[in-house]
Amino acid sequence: MTQDLPARMLRLLSLLQTRRAWTGGELADRLGVTLRTIRRDIDRLRELGYPVESTTGRTGGYRLAAGADLPPLLLDDEEAVAIATALRTATSGVSGIAESAVRALAKLEQVLPARLRHQVAAIHAATTTVPWDRGPGADPSALAVLAAACRDHEIVTFTYPSRSGGTAPRRVEPHSLVVAGTRWYLIAYDTDRTDWRTFRVDRLTYPVPTGHRVTPRELPATDPIAFLAARVAAAPARYTLSVTVPADAATVLDHTQVLPERVRSVGAHTSTIELAADAPRRIALQLFDLAPGPGSTFQGSPELAPHLKEFAQLLQDVARALTTSEPDEPHTPTTQDH
Repeated sequence: MTQDLPARMLRLLSLLQTRRAWTGGELADRLGVTLRTIRRDIDRLRELGYPVESTTGRTGGYRLAAGADLPPLLLDDEEAVAIATALRTATSGVSGIAESAVRALAKLEQVLPARLRHQVAAIHAATTTVPWDRGPGADPSALAVLAAACRDHEIVTFTYPSRSGGTAPRRVEPHSLVVAGTRWYLIAYDTDRTDWRTFRVDRLTYPVPTGHRVTPRELPATDPIAFLAARVAAAPARYTLSVTVPADAATVLDHTQVLPERVRSVGAHTSTIELAADAPRRIALQLFDLAPGPGSTFQGSPELAPHLKEFAQLLQDVARALTTSEPDEPHTPTTQDH
């Protein structure tokens, strides 16, 4: 019906923006129209400047491609608020993105309805970001290449540090990107090593799409987060410390930040936690977080002992300084103070 044309066009554009490609039949089913109507609506979008490409294959279809000019995006209220809020805090874990985020936010807020600007302003006013620098961030251009490859199931190549200290070329089938704190990780299937791997995005260089698409593989885990946690827990480390505590595994997980893969039940009220790191400081921090009480036992790398003694001595020195320092004498007001 004629009066439904604007709404249908907006719905069609929204569908094209949410997936890489659609068949004509899928679009027709979603919109409740005929294939002939879909073809006409696609032509209308092209006349408005949207670069809709036709795809080849057994069924054929359509996809929204990149054009010379950026046509307006179609966002609902929740998406617009989410993007504006993310842009206000888009400084963690990605190098050099703050200035670009501010420019994008300024453009977005210009066209936001007043009701949505008020929502974004309220969220911003109530939110504070701690400007902690936790090391190098991921390159936004690398993230863009990897995200597109994950979406399109396209093989990419890049260089990555090797254990020998140099760098080595890698060829992978990207699966997903995972953010852990301020670190970005790529989960991918390494075609040369015929196994799944995780890569820190801030460490890889020169990511290049190959144009070769593959059928996506099934990840050997319930989800990317679980896969990353299991790989981190299983990664070899220079120092290890096994702590057995008089508490069940569920209690340990509820009160600490220990990865579930590193906690093992050894009895109804006893569990063992495996701590591992390449730096003694990380072991000490994990140990402080765990805070094992009376009845706990320890077993681990002997070379870790002198480092922990240094940390213990530091804490003793601080405690001694606090207990022996003379507190300031309280000031008693006199008539001369007035």
